This record gives sequence, C-alpha cells and structure tokens, in this order.
Amino acid sequence: MKTLILSDIHANLTAFEAVLSDAGSFDRVWCLGDVVGYGPDPNECVALLRQQPGLRCIMGNHDAALMGYIDIHTFNEQAARAVAIQSEMLNPESRDFLELLDIVIEEGDITFAHGSPRDPIWEYIVNSHIARDNFSAYQSRICLIGHTHIPSIFIENPHARPSILTPQHADRWRSEKRFILNPGSVGQPRDHNPKAAYVIWDDEEDTFLFKRVAYDVEAVQERILALGIPSRHATRLSQGI
Repeated sequence: MKTLILSDIHANLTAFEAVLSDAGSFDRVWCLGDVVGYGPDPNECVALLRQQPGLRCIMGNHDAALMGYIDIHTFNEQAARAVAIQSEMLNPESRDFLELLDIVIEEGDITFAHGSPRDPIWEYIVNSHIARDNFSAYQSRICLIGHTHIPSIFIENPHARPSILTPQHADRWRSEKRFILNPGSVGQPRDHNPKAAYVIWDDEEDTFLFKRVAYDVEAVQERILALGIPSRHATRLSQGI
C-alpha cells in the first residue's frame, strides 16, 4: 500500500493540485494539519482533501485558530490577519470538517501530531534537543509531524542526541529505529526551496520517498494579494522562506 503523506497545505490549492498530480497512484492520504491559513483557497483545499482515499487528517494551529479554539492574537500580526480574512471566507462544509479533526492520532505503529507528540498544536521540533525530549512522549516506532515546513527526520539514539537528516528531492529512506519524520510543506515551504513538498510511504518496502514539485507560484501570489492577505505571505512563496 502506498500512502501520500503531506502537511501544511495552507490554503494553497495550486500547490495541492500539483502534489496530487505528481504523486501518481496512491491508496490513502495522511494530512498532518494546517489545511488552512496564509493562502487564498481555504474552502477549495478542504473540499479537495475530503475527496482523497483513506483520508486521515489532524488539526494544526491555523485550523484551530479558524475554529476559535485558540486566540488568533497568539499569532504574529500578519498570520493573524490571514486567519481573520479566511474566517470570513470559510463555508459551513469546511467548518464542519475542521472542527472535528483530532489533535493526535495513534494508528498501529504510527503517531500523528502537527507540532510534536508532547505539544501537538504549538511545539516546533527544530533540533535534536527538542526531538530527544519528544521520543518519550509517544510509544510507536514512527511519529509523523508537520508545523516547521521543513522536510526532516530525527532518528532516536538511546545513548546520545538523535541524528538529523534533511532529505532532498527523490531521496528514499528507511530505518529500523524509532524516528520522527516531517514531510515538509505543500503550500508554504520554508527550506529555501519554493517547490511543494510531500512524501510517499510504501509500507511493503517500508520506504519513505521525499518529493518536490513546482507549481504556478505567481498565480497564487496574485490571489493572496487580491484578498488583502498580507503581502509577506505572497512574496515568501517564491523564496521558500
């Protein structure tokens, strides 16, 4: 079985469609949160995500903010402005989907958390110290996260800090050890690569294939600016920051 693993779509329909087209055939989709926020297409992204086979999706901090579960003033001013604009745009079907998302999912030997296992909404796993402290917060072999918008793997080492990998396009990886894996962001990459990021897991081979795909960034930028979403969220798309 092949699983499309993605995260942080951030209301970027053009990037999301490019990922689905590039991924080829897959049997199910796992989304690690932040379907909305920043981009111009929240309803369209929710609708397209809901159509995907075997969908499992968890809540990210931007999803939670649009549902009023967390105060938008915990975001910086520009991110809060995007949330406020999208809140006015969101249709009832999108709200019904987002408000019922789980915060954490444990399925077989896999744990899903947007930020981290110990703080699913807010914590960023950005270094080995934070990763090490999170290995005790879940029991499964694999933990899938998003939130940082950077493809990365943290591999448990019982006797030292975890090893860190930063996979590039077409890197295929597997491990018998426990690990935390981030597929990167579909809609707003932050590793200085503007291409949308995703991962394909082949559970028969137990391999994780990291992929990047280009999309029409300028078209998305134009829609962001037309809605009055802060220009920072448009310009950063072309820089991958």
